[in-house]
Amino acid sequence: MADDVVPKTFRALVESAEKKYARVRDLPAYGRWGTSNHYFHKVFKAYMRLWKYQQENRVRLLECGLQRWEIGEIASRIGQLYFSQYMRTSEARFLLESCIFYEAILNRKYFEGSGKDRMVRFKELRFYARFLMVSLILNRTEMVNLLVEQFKAIVDDSKAAFPGTNFKEWRLVVQEIVRFARVHSPSPDARPLRYCALFDSHPSSRPYVARFHAKKVLKFRDALLTSYHKNEAKFAELTLDTYRMLQCLEWEPSGSFYQRSPVEPRVNGAVIDQSITSGLIDINLAAEMMDPALPPNPKKAVLYRPNVPLLISVVATMCEELPPESVVLIYISASGNTIQSTTLHTESSSSSRKSSKNSVLSRTSYEQKSALHENYTNTNGDTGQYFENCLCLGPSRSGGSNNLYPGDLIPFTRRPLFLIIDSDNSDAFKVLHGAERGEKSALFLSPLRPSFRNPGTDVTQTGSQFTLFLADPLQAFCQLVGLVSSDKDLDCSDEADGIISTAFAEWEVILCTLTNLDLVWAQVLSDPFLRRLILRFIFCRAVLGLFCLHERGDEYLPVCLPKLPDTFSPDSETVQPSIKRLARLLKVGDCFRF
Repeated sequence: MADDVVPKTFRALVESAEKKYARVRDLPAYGRWGTSNHYFHKVFKAYMRLWKYQQENRVRLLECGLQRWEIGEIASRIGQLYFSQYMRTSEARFLLESCIFYEAILNRKYFEGSGKDRMVRFKELRFYARFLMVSLILNRTEMVNLLVEQFKAIVDDSKAAFPGTNFKEWRLVVQEIVRFARVHSPSPDARPLRYCALFDSHPSSRPYVARFHAKKVLKFRDALLTSYHKNEAKFAELTLDTYRMLQCLEWEPSGSFYQRSPVEPRVNGAVIDQSITSGLIDINLAAEMMDPALPPNPKKAVLYRPNVPLLISVVATMCEELPPESVVLIYISASGNTIQSTTLHTESSSSSRKSSKNSVLSRTSYEQKSALHENYTNTNGDTGQYFENCLCLGPSRSGGSNNLYPGDLIPFTRRPLFLIIDSDNSDAFKVLHGAERGEKSALFLSPLRPSFRNPGTDVTQTGSQFTLFLADPLQAFCQLVGLVSSDKDLDCSDEADGIISTAFAEWEVILCTLTNLDLVWAQVLSDPFLRRLILRFIFCRAVLGLFCLHERGDEYLPVCLPKLPDTFSPDSETVQPSIKRLARLLKVGDCFRF
């Protein structure tokens, strides 16, 4: 009977941990942070107890039939817990810990031989999908390529090993990640999308930024990121546009993570063979990889195809919990839709009746949520402008619950907002400027139409052009003029990056010394992420304003409200020379009107 204590205790710990895990598995990665953390700590504690127990009793458990995949499953669950906590908090250490566990599972081949058991094979497939997501966010391109090849091979093998089982969903997952990896394929010399002090902090402008102080200074605390476009590139619940924005709103780790050699645990001086069923994973390894000098990342709620009530509830929670003197960034990339004002008053056809019903329902829902006594009449007596045009956050067949109107965001302008609207209907959100209920909002509105030297460029395959300018200006410039990575050598890329960095440093100095800069921009200028977005917006507007391979028109230009000083207009002597140098370097001067 004494021999049964260890396996029974182990199974009891497994059952207890799995029950706690089931409670947190479907918790949203946004909302009430404190509640989510409470549940996370309970389930994490249960899995740490289980992990420690199997380490201390591994010999006995092996004698009792412990399988390699069972250790792999425990490690995979811990890795998933770390990743879910990263999505809730945006703390990089959780992402690194998750990667450590997943990489150990891969290297030690815990799921090897899963072709004999369908249940274990499904666990292995889920492990690969989760590790791919972590590697994508960490931007570990070589690991992503390795995992994609192995993942494809396992899915192909599954069809032969289990002929009676439908693996169609897993084949779709493979297609998603192959497409995503093909679109997001940074060149080896590409700079990281994350904020990197080495590249994004400019020595010449640093003293000006340090001395700059506006009448009011806001801290960037929270962000909401979401996108929906038909047939957009995505992997699981992460679209290409939200991935790019997620990346550029985080600090680049110190770099030791990418250079670290594999750890070889030792016992009494002897190297442990990791090919056997080992349970040794250094769960504190991430602490050695973090740069303690880096500030925390802003929290980010990444919403995948949310309906409007869900999006509004998340924004409401963020605004409610926002500390004083802080700002919320809201990024939305979606196609637009126009509701003709006549459909609010006539029902001449079934289609107009349906459109009218959706518009009225949205307006009614909004009015109920935002206090009925508020008056949305502007100086001209027009109340419809806030509910005539919208963004579609989901399939049109779902009706009004997917239609986001400018008026839906007005209640939240009592707190400082930094809005980025990337849409072919972005100009509909101009009405928010001047309609705020307490704090003036900062607005970046994308062009209504993209610009390309090659007119056949499909934005559903490449992601939004405006978002790419905000996340990776040089890549966006090259995409605009039809250059691919093979068209420019390493030295040319470095020089191009240098031109952009020099321009940004000069513009930073001017921003910090201007006396007519609107307070909306001045109060966020001290934040490195938002300051970099402002600089990249100036670059984007200048490049698109000088691009000559399309007809002139405001629909090709992004808009910022309130307006930035004319010093940064595309034709100004402050901005144009840098664009000219970049175009001449890349031999595309004929694409621009200087």
